[in-house]
Order: sequence, then C-alpha cells, then structure tokens
Amino acid sequence: MEAISLKEKIGYGFGDMASSMFWKLFAMYLLFFYTDVMGLSAAAVGTMFLITRIWDTLFDPVVGVITDRTSTRLGKFRPYLLYMAIPFGLIGIVTFTVPDSDTHGKLLYAYITYSAMMMIYSLINVPYASLLGVISPDARQRNTLASFRMSFAFAGSLIALAIMEPLITFRGGSTQGSSPNNADAWQFAVTVIAVLCVVLFLLCFAWVKERVRPILDVRVSLKKDIRDLLKNRPWWILLLSGVGALIFNSIRDGATIYYFRYFINEKDMVNLMGTSLTYSTLYLVIGQAANMLGVIIASPVANKIGKKQTYFGAMLLASLLSILFYWIGRDALLPIFALQFLISICAGIIFPLLWSMYADIADYSELKTGRRATGLIFSSSSMSQKIGWTIGGALTGWLLAAFGFRANMEQSESTQIGIRLMLSWLPAIGSIFSFVCILFYPLSEKKIQRICDELENRRKS
Repeated sequence: MEAISLKEKIGYGFGDMASSMFWKLFAMYLLFFYTDVMGLSAAAVGTMFLITRIWDTLFDPVVGVITDRTSTRLGKFRPYLLYMAIPFGLIGIVTFTVPDSDTHGKLLYAYITYSAMMMIYSLINVPYASLLGVISPDARQRNTLASFRMSFAFAGSLIALAIMEPLITFRGGSTQGSSPNNADAWQFAVTVIAVLCVVLFLLCFAWVKERVRPILDVRVSLKKDIRDLLKNRPWWILLLSGVGALIFNSIRDGATIYYFRYFINEKDMVNLMGTSLTYSTLYLVIGQAANMLGVIIASPVANKIGKKQTYFGAMLLASLLSILFYWIGRDALLPIFALQFLISICAGIIFPLLWSMYADIADYSELKTGRRATGLIFSSSSMSQKIGWTIGGALTGWLLAAFGFRANMEQSESTQIGIRLMLSWLPAIGSIFSFVCILFYPLSEKKIQRICDELENRRKS
C-alpha cells in the first residue's frame, strides 16, 4: 500500500484551510456584517439564511452525483479545485460588498450573492471532501489525512480571525460600531483573504493524487444511487449527528460578537504579538487554537479507543461545559476564556472523526452495492454541515429578534439574558442531540477493517 508523503498531506490540508477561512467568516461575521454594516434586520437575515441554505443544501448531492460521473485525465475530483478556485475568491468578495441601494435592494442583493457564494462553495468543497475517499484505501491513513485536514482548517480559521479585524481597522473601519469607511474596509479585508484562498486551492490541486479506483466502474441511474444511499443506516446516523454538532457550533459562533459587544460591553483592547485585538476576537482566536489541539488529540485517541467512543465523549463533555457557561458573569473573563478553550477542544476532536467516518461509510456502501459512490456520500457530509449551519444560522437571527435585539444600541436585560442563552443552553441542545445519535452508529474499528480487507481482495481479483 503506497505511503502518503508529508507534502501530499500538507497539500490536502491546504484545501480545507482555504474553505475554512470563508466558512469562519460566514459563521462569525456574516450575520454581523448584514445587520451592523449593511443595515438589514436580524429577522430578515435569519429568514434569508434559511431560504438560501435550503436550496444550497439540496445542491450538494447534485454536485456529488456530477463528480461521481466525472472522468478526466486529472481525476474525478481534482479538476474542480483547479477550475473553481478563482470563482470562489471572486464571489466571496462580492458577498461582503455593500451595494448602493435602499434596504429592499440590499436584501435582494444579499439573497443573490449569498446563494451564488454557497453554490460555488459546494462546487469546490464537495469534490475536495471526496478526495479523502480516494487518496488512500487505508483507514488509519485516512484518520491521519483527516487530522491534517482539520488541523489546517482550524489554522485557516485562526488566520482569518486574527487578520480580519486588523485589516478592517487598517482601512478605517470597525467591528465595534458604525464607521463611514466600514463598507470599503470590510470589502478590502475579505479581498486579502480571498486571494490567499485561491492560492491554497491551487496548491491542493497540484500536490494531491487520486489512487483508489472502484471495483466496478459502472454507471447506474441516479434513482438507484439515491435509493442505495437512503438505505444506508450508518449514513443516516452520521448525517443527523453532524447536523446536531453544526447547530451547536453555529449558534455559539454566530452569537459571540453580540455577546461581547452587548453583554460584556468590551471597551479595552488586548495586545497580542504587536496586534491590538478586542476581547471578542481574542475569544475566537483562543477557540481556533483549542480546535487545533482537539484535532491533534483526535487521531491517536480514536486509534486507541475507537472513533465512536471518542466522538461520544467529546460531545458529551462539550454539552456539559456549554451549559456551565450560562452562569459566568460579565466580569469573569478568565473563566469565560477557559470554558471557550475547553469547549473548543471538544469541537476540534469531533470534526476529523466525522470526515474519516464518512470515508468508512463509502467503503461500507461499496461492499454492499458493488459501486463506489464517493462523491454522493461525501456530498452528504457537506449537506449535514449546511443543514446544521442553516438551522443554527436561521435560529441565531430569529432568536436575536425574539429577544428584542436592536443593532448599534444598548440592549435590555431580557435581550442580554437571551444572548447568554445563545452561548450556553441553546447550543447544548444541538450537542446533546449529536451524542445521542452517535450511540447508534454501527461501524466499529474491527468491522471497518474487515470491510477494507474484503474490498482490497476484490480489487486484486
């Protein structure tokens, strides 16, 4: 079995570093950008997130089916990294641009540009995710690749968070209040990040190889592929568990800036390696660093006790710590940052496990059906992310509106309590749902090894 070089592991990691830079901008800043920079209402944005993401979620399996039926000299999945990299960067810049229009025009612009952004995101991210199933047939190497992927993903998120606010400030904008230069400053900051993303995707394309070929390269109807997928019990369990995990993360992420601006009432800046950061940005940076630590922990722990057990333990602990967060007062900054660190380690552990488990499900499906539907199965992983993100993002906007939030003004006590709930009890509902689902996941390490051995024997014969 061919060993995967360090260069290729790094190249594979570069792909998710690029995706995660924009994913983190969407999770942390996009709602705030729409409400406090573009001037849209939180409720309108929440509804927009729900409507646009429903379509985007349904689009992922379409991309998966298309990639499974792609056959070029460059491979099935790699060509999409090459041809979609530049459109990805361009539409990202356009999404964070404020049009010269009234409120209705701005809302329509947000619908159009955000929908286009997420379609392009699917066209590059679904093929990228599917690469994990074809770089190597070995389950342990996939664990390592998934850990590299998520380490670089969180590193990309960390970089985006660390440079976003300084770039905005450099151009005369602000994340703490209104500014006449805000629109141009936000667009400039996103442009810098978009250029980095394009370069990283192109390096991923150049350094990664596709090795795993299907036992039988046969074409069947889309109806047959989808019917087989819907009969795949492990796929359903992992899909639902991933949705719960993303709801947990998206509500916490989306409410963070509001928590620090309107509950903590942050005024002071923190100097970190010569850069002045607000407490909210430091909180997010600490979270990304802890995510990376969780990713590093995930592979050795999962190889020792199993993916299912590791995932369950991380989600259970995240739920308990998240609930505890509610009782932390606004002046207790050290406990706030400490809980963020611990919760983020737990979140970092689960995501490489999810991706590696989807690769296992692709093997399970091939053994059952005789066909390898890697793109379709991995598109479902992206779909679960977006379903969770859709529900979490829409809930964040709706909850802010329900709690009486008004942008750029002092919030009532009930609104502040609501914002605190959005960092504690409410996301914990998603994490509890996630670990309950994973209890029923049937693919143990021994069963996966038997599946891999059987598939290898069939390929040789």
